Amino acid sequence: MPAFLEERFPLGIAFGATGGPQWRTEVVALASGAETRNARWAGSRRRYDAGTGVGSLADLQAVAAFFERMHGRLYGFRFRDPFDNTSAATGDTVTPLDCLLATADGVASSFALAKTYGGGDFTRKRPIAKPVAGSVRVALDGVELVETTDFTCDPVTGIVTLVAGPPSAGVEVTAGFRFDVPVRFDTDRLELGLTHVEAGRVPTIPLVEVDPDA
Repeated sequence: MPAFLEERFPLGIAFGATGGPQWRTEVVALASGAETRNARWAGSRRRYDAGTGVGSLADLQAVAAFFERMHGRLYGFRFRDPFDNTSAATGDTVTPLDCLLATADGVASSFALAKTYGGGDFTRKRPIAKPVAGSVRVALDGVELVETTDFTCDPVTGIVTLVAGPPSAGVEVTAGFRFDVPVRFDTDRLELGLTHVEAGRVPTIPLVEVDPDA
């Protein structure tokens, strides 16, 4: 069996979840009162609590059924981050110019999707491995391509492949897209009960981002 299943956590519950990115930074306090800081991770990792999205008995049943299918922590799955799920700024329409994937070298014809945060020396490129099928738009030097005719995008890996082969060296390859986050349950036991709904209590349903290829 694969370690990752291409199923999506119930959207209605996901959009009520809390959470976001986490970094691992080592902070060492020196005798002088100064401190040094070192990044332990090359990239951020997201954590969520989907329990805050549960609002009904039907939601509890949907989560329980999904949890069973995922065998607890065993299998990874898709999760729609309610705060960050497109290449565009909040409220804006996805365009093929949203993110620079690469400057062509005249050899490569496949490019990995990535979302860009910030700019200048502190630009952060986040790999996007789980784009939403049919949402990806691609352009070469600002000219939009047509999906299937000019390019394909694998929704399982986030790899864009140009049908005509490598573009000329120096051409900017850009893209826009919607995407899910690869996660797994971070528990093998769910504590659910009718009192969660009746008394307005929120169950804890922890999720953690994973490498879908690991």
